[in-house]
Amino acid sequence: MSERFLVTGGARLRGEVVVGGAKNSVLKLMAAALLVEGTTTLTNCPQIADVPLMADVLRGLGATVDLDGDVVHVDVPAEPKFDADFDAVKQFRASVCVLGPLIARCGRAVVALPGGDAIGSRPLDMHQAGLRALGARSAIEHGCVVAEADTLVGAPIALEFPSVGATENILMAAVFAEGVTTIDNAAREPEIVDLCVMLQQMGAQISGAGTSTLTVTGVPRLSPTTHQVVGDRIVGATWGLAAAMTRGDVRVYGVDPDHLTLVLHKLRSAGAEVKTFDDGFRVVQNERPVAVNFSTLPYPGFPTDLQPLAIGLAAVSEGMSVITENVFEARFRFVEEMVRLGADARTDGHHAVIRGIERLSSAPVWCSDIRAGAGLVLAGLCADGVTEVHDVYHVNRGYPNFVENLRALGGDVERVGAR
Repeated sequence: MSERFLVTGGARLRGEVVVGGAKNSVLKLMAAALLVEGTTTLTNCPQIADVPLMADVLRGLGATVDLDGDVVHVDVPAEPKFDADFDAVKQFRASVCVLGPLIARCGRAVVALPGGDAIGSRPLDMHQAGLRALGARSAIEHGCVVAEADTLVGAPIALEFPSVGATENILMAAVFAEGVTTIDNAAREPEIVDLCVMLQQMGAQISGAGTSTLTVTGVPRLSPTTHQVVGDRIVGATWGLAAAMTRGDVRVYGVDPDHLTLVLHKLRSAGAEVKTFDDGFRVVQNERPVAVNFSTLPYPGFPTDLQPLAIGLAAVSEGMSVITENVFEARFRFVEEMVRLGADARTDGHHAVIRGIERLSSAPVWCSDIRAGAGLVLAGLCADGVTEVHDVYHVNRGYPNFVENLRALGGDVERVGAR
């Protein structure tokens, strides 16, 4: 039988947890190493399943990748390959971020259409449109994105939506483009800023990081660097929401609380006591949470990655919550599994209505993506009896030592089956 979690409800999570580097940053930083010959070193890397998967993608492109705990060394040859291996790429979405570095470095890229979480459509139209604006030719051929360019030339680019992936690919392609590139309506996530910081350390000329307009002045070459990955705000927020759901007291270290301003505001609105400090925050929930409405939006809005956790909180809160999903249309698949646990929840298009109940009831449930998996485990902690959570390989892709951290906080969670 495949690996699964057995979650016994009733525990009040208490204690502290240290958050590592961001999943949504480290994979893009590893891809950015393709832009330079030599060894780029990343520290504070999360020990999650997606990191060795990305390492396999880079090895297929000719790089040597060494994983040493929370340190990753990526040594790229003078002439990397441009054809990303299908079997490695198809396993996770972030693999598509090698597209920008390859077209910039090699003048050609062939990247299989990626796989990943089942949370809705995530087309590559904006990625391709941005590369075309820089002078590349790009098309989908035989299940792959194929791009090539004799020369990349800076250009004004306006994104229809502040797509994180499109911003990253265009940004990395533009660092070698002749002249100036502006990316309007660019994504503003802290992970984008982290990528800009590392590229600047390498010698790229970028301004506007953290704003909706990025300006990139092309340079002829970059140099390897050593960079510390930014703390994972999604993992940090997960532990904060876990404290609120279980009426617990959890201190979270290793994440900038300024990256979670709206999330922490929502927790306060739910009745939690929230205190922040330089590298983290504390959430104390003494009484049953009060229902709060959530609406997902690009940063600095409420993260779509936390929508399943918000639904979990709403399911055990006092009152009715309305959750609006504005980013990924299929993320409400998670609600079906919450209903198995007794949640009073209904969905209608982009909206979910949840009427909170005092305690959920245990049942077998299945993860559809990383964050849904975490949400189901936390919901199991708020249920009577033992909840079996299946397909937990999703959780392993985004949360290092998830079970171990929960157990250290007092949660009764057991990992059983194949590892």
